[in-house]
Order: sequence, then C-alpha cells, then structure tokens
Amino acid sequence: MKRMVALTMTTMMAVLAFTGCGNGQDSAKQYVIGISQYAQHASLDNCREGFLLGLEESGLVEGKDFIVDYQNAGADDNITQQIAQSFSAKNVDLMCGIATPSATACYAAAEDKNIPVIYTAITDPVEAKLDNAPNITGTSDKLPIEGQMQFIRELQPEAKTIGILYTTSEPNSVSAVKEYQDKAAQYGFTIEALGVTQQSEVIQATDTLIGKKVDCFSNLTDNNVVEVLPSILEKTRAANIPVYGSEIEQVKLGCVASAGIEYVSLGKQTGAMAAKILKGEATPDDMPYETITDYQRYINTDALAEFGIAVSDGVVAQSIDVTKETAE
Repeated sequence: MKRMVALTMTTMMAVLAFTGCGNGQDSAKQYVIGISQYAQHASLDNCREGFLLGLEESGLVEGKDFIVDYQNAGADDNITQQIAQSFSAKNVDLMCGIATPSATACYAAAEDKNIPVIYTAITDPVEAKLDNAPNITGTSDKLPIEGQMQFIRELQPEAKTIGILYTTSEPNSVSAVKEYQDKAAQYGFTIEALGVTQQSEVIQATDTLIGKKVDCFSNLTDNNVVEVLPSILEKTRAANIPVYGSEIEQVKLGCVASAGIEYVSLGKQTGAMAAKILKGEATPDDMPYETITDYQRYINTDALAEFGIAVSDGVVAQSIDVTKETAE
C-alpha cells in the first residue's frame, strides 16, 4: 500500500510557526522539509514515497527528526512558483523539487536565502541548467532510450515508425526526443514526434499521431502527457496501436511494455542525499547529481495479447509481468 503524505493540523501549525535558519545544520532541531511535487501521477508519487523512505533509512524519523510540508502544483507552473515562494517565506531547512518545473522554481526561491535544494525525476539536469548551479543537487531519471528501442524492436520486428508526444517547454522531453531522433536509425526506426504547449492539446495531438499511421507510441515521463495517459490509451487501443511506457506504473495502466527505471528506488537515492545535507555530513555542492543506470523490463501480458504481440520465453524470463504483480 502506498504511503500517503498528509499534513495534520499539528504539523501545519509547526510549519507555520517555524523560524529556523534555513540551512538544517543544528542536529537538535526538528527539520522542516518542503516537498513540491509538480503533478499528481504515480511515478512522481513513487518518487515522493521513496524520498521519505530514503530519509528514514538514513536514520531520520518523520515526526521526530523532521516534518514535511507537502504541496502539489497540479501541473500548474504558476502554482509551482507560489509553492516555492511559500517554502522560502517559511525558511524551511530543505526544499525537494519533484520534476523539473518544481525544482527550478524551488531553486529560484531558495537562492537568496541559501536554502539547500534537492531534486528528483529530472531527466536532463544539464538541459535544465541545474547541473552546476550552487546549493542544489539531486537525481536524474534519464530514460534508457536505447533499451526502449531495442525492446520495441524485439516485440514488433516489423515496426518502422515510433510516435512520441511531448511538451515543447519541458527540457526533459525535448532532450529525450532529440536522443530518440539521433539514435532511431540504429534500430531501424523513424521518429514521428509531435509537440504540445499545454495539457489541453494532448488528446488532439494523439489523434494527429494516430492519423500518421505510426506503428506504436513510446511514452516519455512528460508530465502533461502522463497525466492524461488513460485517455491516450483509450484512443490508441481503438486504433490498434500499442503504447510503450517509460516506467512500471504506465505499464500497469495499459501500456504494453517498458524499459524503465523504478521510481521508488530513485526517490530513496534522493532521500539519502537529503539526509546527508540535513545532518551536516555534506552540502549540495559536495554531491554531483546522480543517475540510476540500471533499468528493468516490464510487460503487460494482457495488453500484449490484446494487440496480438507475441512474447518469446526469453522476453518473459527477462521481464517483470505487471499483470502477475497486480494479481498477487
């Protein structure tokens, strides 16, 4: 069962009353951690869950050693900035930005007060200009794009064109699309990428890509797209076009397969880094951002069967079948 982070009235009062120094170096105090999550979907929820687990596994107990001010922006950039400014006004000891818009907003709000910032679920910190910024570090969820294309090639040997939806203002997505385009020919693919500027355009863009007769979709960790993935899957299913996800939660929703990372583990890695900062064992400048390089293959055998995609015994042996996990 997933852990839900909720602020009790006591916690809220403690957060509002807090007037600490904003650098978390006093071991006797109760740290206040501001968590800004850009959107409400499973992969980012898993990051948050893992982040708290990472803190606990590092010896910090929630309610005793730290309290959490968790806020979700609902994929609204203006609210993301408001959340970050509220954390700065409260002089929290550390800000955690989950996804690029939250991370960049937290960094902008924290810079003048020297509040440390840690991020997670950023595909390309270099593109987001957070790799060499002072007093900020975190973890990257860079997609195993070559692993994904190899997986698609194994499952659909005759496929030629991969369709990708992405948000033009998300540096992570722009970077991922470019890598797909640069490497697609190595795997015998062409890429049909279609950009949107806001979430309201995603469904219409889905129809446009379907009309281009792509052989499959490959989904990114693009927040605007992921938030409406069930609607995308409804349309692609009707058009008999399989969708490949970027992590396990998308495969559980109905994507046929994915070569992706596991987001709870990513969050744990981030929480361990945050604990070092809070305990005074390291500063963000001491720790370059980290990337999980291992990835796992996930399959949804029900979805694969629906599209008539045959799966070899070898693929089954090397993959996690989410339908079996759900049944258990």
